[in-house]
Amino acid sequence: MSRYLKLVNFEFNRFWKLFLVLIGITILSQLIGVIVVSRDYVNQANKMIYEESMPMSKFIEQNGTFSFHNISQTLWFLGPIGLCLVVLIIYVFFIWYRDWLGKNTFIYRLLMLPTARLHVYLAKATTILLLTLGLVALQLLLLPIENQLLLRIVPNELRTNLSLYEIIKEPNLMIMFPTTFSEFLLYYVGGMAAVFMVFTAILFERSFRIKGVFYGILYSAASILIFLAPILVNEFILGNYFYPLELFFMELATGLIVLTGAIWTGNFLITKKVRV
Repeated sequence: MSRYLKLVNFEFNRFWKLFLVLIGITILSQLIGVIVVSRDYVNQANKMIYEESMPMSKFIEQNGTFSFHNISQTLWFLGPIGLCLVVLIIYVFFIWYRDWLGKNTFIYRLLMLPTARLHVYLAKATTILLLTLGLVALQLLLLPIENQLLLRIVPNELRTNLSLYEIIKEPNLMIMFPTTFSEFLLYYVGGMAAVFMVFTAILFERSFRIKGVFYGILYSAASILIFLAPILVNEFILGNYFYPLELFFMELATGLIVLTGAIWTGNFLITKKVRV
């Protein structure tokens, strides 16, 4: 276990500087976005109400009141979230190929460490999970700060106050912040299954080279088909026969099957097929 944790720490430290950059971009972009968008609304209201003598009720009727919903739809807010997502998706591939394709084939030294090779596989996946949860936690900490900043800029009569719970139920944020335990399980089990599936597909390519690309594609297609099987069967064969709760448990079960299958296959490949 200690060697596994050392590998996790090692992998996390390799991403640390870029992780800090993503944190900085997210904080700056979203805080600046709250200030810019809120002030634009207030300036527009002041111009229409005080310079053009429009009644406040008519201005609100035409433009609506201001709430955090206005912030969450902007590029200032969504841009850094999208950037973090893209970087993490790229890193899912980079975390492996960096070790193989660098000037020094570091993967060979990594796989010759006196520990089970599965620990290398799991440590990389754990790093991705920690980075994801870290960025989600950052966003959860930023939301009340940004909301308080909004309250200080926009007058009470021009805004609609939203609680933190109402904010995280915004369509753009619901996947990041599941509001029920069942949604949390489905989203994050599905997400980790996808990461392990990509890891295993990469190991197919690394094990069999050109043939491995086709093996990886077939394996990925089969995994996706298994995961979506309950939805496809319910939709196209049984005519929406199952209740949503039943469908949820079936999706959770297929997600665990894909996850377990990916780990078992990945362990087989990295132990038996990847040579050093």
